[in-house]
Order: sequence, then C-alpha cells, then structure tokens
Amino acid sequence: MANVQYYDVILKPVVTEKTMELMADKKYTFLVHTEATKSQVKEAVEKMFAGTKVKSVNTMNLDGKTKRRGMTYGKTAKTKKAIVQLTDDSADIEIFEGL
Repeated sequence: MANVQYYDVILKPVVTEKTMELMADKKYTFLVHTEATKSQVKEAVEKMFAGTKVKSVNTMNLDGKTKRRGMTYGKTAKTKKAIVQLTDDSADIEIFEGL
C-alpha cells in the first residue's frame, strides 16, 4: 500500500441494526480502504479516537454488486469492512453516541 496515512484508512462507519447491537460488546464496524491491513486499521482507530485501545480487528472483503441500467450490466466498487473490538477498559467511540 503506497503512502496511505492513518486518516485515509477509515472511510466511514457502518450504521445498521446489527452493528448497533454489536456496540454493546464494544465492537464497532467501519468501511476501510481496500488495501488496508489489520495493523493499519488498529493504528488508525487508536490515533483518531482518543482513549481507545483495540483488542482485535476482523476484516472482510466484499465484492461489488452486479447492477443493470437498461440493457447494460456493470458492477459496483469492491469494499472492505472492518469490525474493531475494543478492550474492556477502553473509552467508547464518540461518533456512535446518541444513535
């Protein structure tokens, strides 16, 4: 991965019913850069959100969906999703507060 900074790794949080239930266990879900490694995701979360300590990171690669527009077919972009588990003594991530 060529010269990607920690603030380029995390693209946006994933907010669904399932991810909201995981927040009770201190698991937070993010869309991340497709070439980001687990260690880069861990470093990015700890630097971007003060007081957080990452216990583990699980990642999954998602293929693009096939879409049709008229008679032509295409695919949406590939994405990568990361589920970040925080330690018990870690601070919560504030962007998920009040959701």
